[in-house]
Amino acid sequence: MNALSAERLAYRAVFISDAHLGTRGAQAEALAGFLRSMTTEHLFLVGDMIDGWRLRRSWYWDAAHDEVLRLVLRHARSGAAVTYVPGNHDEILRRWLGLEVAGVRLARESEHTTADGRRLLVMHGDEFDSVVRYAPFLALLGDWAYAQALVLNRHFNAARRRLGYPYWSLSQWLKRQVKGAVKAIDRFEGALAGEARRRGFDGVVCGHIHHAEMRTVDGILYLNDGDWVESCTALVEHPDGRLELVDWTLASRGLAAVLASEREAIPGSVDAAMASGSQSAADAGRGAEPGPATGVHDLARAWLASGGAAEGGAPGPNVASNA
Repeated sequence: MNALSAERLAYRAVFISDAHLGTRGAQAEALAGFLRSMTTEHLFLVGDMIDGWRLRRSWYWDAAHDEVLRLVLRHARSGAAVTYVPGNHDEILRRWLGLEVAGVRLARESEHTTADGRRLLVMHGDEFDSVVRYAPFLALLGDWAYAQALVLNRHFNAARRRLGYPYWSLSQWLKRQVKGAVKAIDRFEGALAGEARRRGFDGVVCGHIHHAEMRTVDGILYLNDGDWVESCTALVEHPDGRLELVDWTLASRGLAAVLASEREAIPGSVDAAMASGSQSAADAGRGAEPGPATGVHDLARAWLASGGAAEGGAPGPNVASNA
């Protein structure tokens, strides 16, 4: 385990992808909140962390984007093995595969063996997207259409926040309603699982399609860590080898319930943690009854102890699924 604060949750491995830093749609504050909340022995950046396509057309970069990079480098300095597998949007980094920069190793693909012995192939996945490979013009057109959907999603959720409703991804919902998109996702998952099987792996970790998923495809574990534009999800491995998809967007449903239970059990302890991130307040919170789910409860405490609420109000955590 690395040398970051012991108050943070300790994972054996963390996989994140598709942050698309350099775009207005990037949920950089949420990603920074997640990176502050945990420690890990292995951190895999599974492509499209930076959106070179958009940055070539127009420049957008704010302090939250800087903070994400700072926190990644902080994990590397603290002892985490950080591997960056570039995707199609940050493909320019593929020119420097094999190099290590500031503790971050660039690789075309990677592999990871879990604590319980499962071998996982780690790749972005754009190699198995026929549009990206054989019709780059259509890929750029699709990227433009997707960007417009994200603009609509941003305004839609701004209205929801004003009405007191939590974040909900309109763009994800629209994608699920299109039968062609659902079929494309199924083909993508089958192709990645087939590649892992052909090469003798037990599973595959990927990103690219912005659709977090954990399931078995013909005997192969298919793990997509999602994205930090719509769903704000990460794949994590616990010290015992258990794999879990963590969703960081459901603050008002998961975190709010946990905070309410903490306040009811020990008045003032959570407010103190939010204000200062003090260890004593976080320790006091440990005596409270569990929230709606153990994972949410632990993540909320780690988030508060890291000063997450006081450092930009990043959305809080929830647990999506595990296996």
